Amino acid sequence: MTPDRFGHFVAIDWSGAAGERQKGIALAWARRGKAAPQIVRPGHRWSRNDVLDFLGNDLPDDTLVGMDLGISLPFVDRGGFFPGWPESPATARELWKLVDSICADEPHLGVSALVDHPDLSAWFRRHGGREGAQFGGGAGRFRVTEAAQRRMGCKPYSNFNLVGAAQVGKSSLSGMRMLHRLGKNVSVWPVDPLPVKGPVVCEIYTTIAAMAAGRSANRSKIRSAVDLDMALQRLGSAPSGLAGLLDDHTCDAIVTAAWLRNSAHDRTLWQPRELTTEIAQTEGWTFGAA
Repeated sequence: MTPDRFGHFVAIDWSGAAGERQKGIALAWARRGKAAPQIVRPGHRWSRNDVLDFLGNDLPDDTLVGMDLGISLPFVDRGGFFPGWPESPATARELWKLVDSICADEPHLGVSALVDHPDLSAWFRRHGGREGAQFGGGAGRFRVTEAAQRRMGCKPYSNFNLVGAAQVGKSSLSGMRMLHRLGKNVSVWPVDPLPVKGPVVCEIYTTIAAMAAGRSANRSKIRSAVDLDMALQRLGSAPSGLAGLLDDHTCDAIVTAAWLRNSAHDRTLWQPRELTTEIAQTEGWTFGAA
């Protein structure tokens, strides 16, 4: 399969916050060419189930979707997601199934039932100073791809960490519920090989896109149309057509969609040096991390 087949590019800034509709969810859609990416359903307050429906029903076959979340948990460092627990899954897809089954009765793709699970809570750092005995101390456990992100100058958080404004643990776990419910309708790279046809979802880190657009890791967030258009220009895109102050979720989605359009055809990004078959099927990878 050649990545040159992609002609539509969607970037999703995701949220794991409690509740149904989230101001932190934004979707931008770019097409092949130089036109600026467009926000999908401007003014709409997205729910996670809205995004699930969109991904399952509204994508052309040549769409590459980047989601700003972790598609899995650390595995390689200890030889398992939850080593020592008899029911610890063996693959990312089995992990998604486990997360969704434990949280099946929780609305809005919430994940409180998982992080408060009598066995599994031991692996997480939770609010109120509750650090599980298996969390590992310090910054916690990391995937191989997150080590690659750090070498690029990024500052990833462990997906087992659920504390702090920059944490991505809850958004990643809620995203795993969504990925499980998508089933085989959409391939998820690199857990699945790149297919000859059909939409593909990959994990993205919006800071990588911002850095490619001339921002630093410490100043990756954009909140004005002027700065947004400067970033788009660096990515070879036409200006956004927006004006004034903007929220960073909108800007993250637009910039990352433009970056994804540029980067999708770089074959080296689909073949990271450290990505083995085991890592692909357990931890996954962040597209663009090298």
